[in-house]
Amino acid sequence: MAKPQIALYWAASCGGCEIAALDIGERVLDLIAAADIVFWPAAMDVKYADLEAMPEQSIDVCLFNGAIRTSENEHLAKLLRAKSKIMVAFGSCATEGGIPALANLTTREAIMRNAYQATPTTDNPEGLRPQMEHAVLDGHTLTLPEFHESVRALHQIVRVDYSVPGCAPVGDRVWEAVATILSGDLPAPGSVLGAAQKTVCDECDHKRNEKRIRKFYRPHEIETDPTLCLLEQGVICMGPATRAGCGAACLRVNMPCRGCYGPPPGVVDQGAHILSAVGSIIDSQDPQEIEEIMAGIPDPAGTFYRFSMSNSLLFRVRER
Repeated sequence: MAKPQIALYWAASCGGCEIAALDIGERVLDLIAAADIVFWPAAMDVKYADLEAMPEQSIDVCLFNGAIRTSENEHLAKLLRAKSKIMVAFGSCATEGGIPALANLTTREAIMRNAYQATPTTDNPEGLRPQMEHAVLDGHTLTLPEFHESVRALHQIVRVDYSVPGCAPVGDRVWEAVATILSGDLPAPGSVLGAAQKTVCDECDHKRNEKRIRKFYRPHEIETDPTLCLLEQGVICMGPATRAGCGAACLRVNMPCRGCYGPPPGVVDQGAHILSAVGSIIDSQDPQEIEEIMAGIPDPAGTFYRFSMSNSLLFRVRER
């Protein structure tokens, strides 16, 4: 009996999810024994032409990490969807846009201007920018992918069967997700694998009391009590608005949750959910004082929507 065929691909991401795929440790030997990896550009000498030549639906499972930033990302997402029976959005960037989607807070034009014209170290008096096509010698044409205006999550481009959250997903949860898929005993389409139904606060062992905040701090600005809830000490922690599954890894070393496992079940907008929670614990009724307290959060959008901008109600800034 033929082994299941697995593909892995990264789009707009840092590559951390490629490492997370190996975080399963010695169980990688069990994976190799149970399945064949047929496409993995980060680790194998494969070309896009190899993928294009594969029959439709010949890949049993594709673990796709990274957001959709360019036309190349979009093309590979659609191609892998056509070649795969099961498409898995693997990691925060694929599931919600992740860090790359913070680019939706600005525009493509502003990004290009800042990268090629506006930096102090840029020597580009003619204002040249990369072009999608450029003719070279012997009639050949060099091409570059198109840089899209907006960053999107994978499910906003193709149908996704399952998702595995995290930046990056922790090793044990990765193995649980892969083992579940390979077992053939699949949950309902659309299910989140490798995560729990509660919040990170339910996994955190910090003591919680009544929260009343009069000042917010960045982690380096305060020496926190490692036994008490960080949010109660004025450090923004996304735990109340984040799905459990990571084992409260950051909080176990007394660092606040960043929100990378996405919203818990039933929450539509992770950023709005934590903003509501933060607003409810401010110890003031004076509008001016409240504004001053909130000013202690220097980058609200980047803090509350660090991983979820593509999936948020905001999605991006308005065109200017």
